[in-house]
Amino acid sequence: MDTPTHFDQLLRTAAAQPEPQRLLFVFAGVELPDDATPEQRRRHAAGDGGTLTPLMCVDKSPEELAGFDTLVAESRTAGPPWRIVFAAGLAGRDGRPPAQARIDQALQKMVERVRGGMFEGLLALDASGAPLAFG
Repeated sequence: MDTPTHFDQLLRTAAAQPEPQRLLFVFAGVELPDDATPEQRRRHAAGDGGTLTPLMCVDKSPEELAGFDTLVAESRTAGPPWRIVFAAGLAGRDGRPPAQARIDQALQKMVERVRGGMFEGLLALDASGAPLAFG
């Protein structure tokens, strides 16, 4: 039996909640500032360092995603190449999923958090689905 991934756990946890959930995703690229030092350029070339830039965001119900591969495939056709995806859940109320205005507001806050380097409470995964830690 395969070991569940962090993404699988996210899907199962969201599906098990008493209120309907929306899963929120912010896809980010990693860029270097124009004034990067040679050391920053070396680290970036080695796959470390850089500035996270939100590229696109989307919300999905847990039922819309069979797994991480589904999310990756959809994202690859919908937008630019990305290196990291940040995920969070948003609960509905009274048996109804969250309203679109609430979803849009939550996605905007996630984008701002990614821009500001505030990742607490967000699941961060690389393009292979491996969890990332910042600090």
